[in-house]
Amino acid sequence: MNLLARLGGLALPAVLWLKTLRVPVALGVAAIAEDKEGHVVLVRHSYRPGWHLPGGGVARGEAPAAAIMRELGEEVGLRTSDPPALLGVFTRRVGISTNVIVLYRVSKVEFAFRPNFEILEILRADPVNPPPGTAPGTRRRLAEHAGQVEQSAQW
Repeated sequence: MNLLARLGGLALPAVLWLKTLRVPVALGVAAIAEDKEGHVVLVRHSYRPGWHLPGGGVARGEAPAAAIMRELGEEVGLRTSDPPALLGVFTRRVGISTNVIVLYRVSKVEFAFRPNFEILEILRADPVNPPPGTAPGTRRRLAEHAGQVEQSAQW
């Protein structure tokens, strides 16, 4: 039995912690993905609570705009959309590491979602009135996008 199998539920957090020691800054992407009716797509992960904007990591050598389109395909089953439009770059401290998150707006999304290992469910939400349980960073990004608050550099 290999080490990851023995660690069971501790494997993913342990691997992420070890990766943080090696690479203390990670580049990620997120999207305010809007359908034709103006609803935004929020996701619920298998590994953290709450509703979040879809997104994920940028692979070595991958352009952030390409990464968000890939992530939307993987997470929500994106079929078609307008091209991504850059909204901002944010930082978030997570323990001893820093995440840099590139945020895009992706309009006119059409998707065919299927639950998977990472994303348990999605929700089409009113961006001005997100549902209970929406993560604080997601709430801030939606409020900024709606013009309700000034944009912050912190996620």
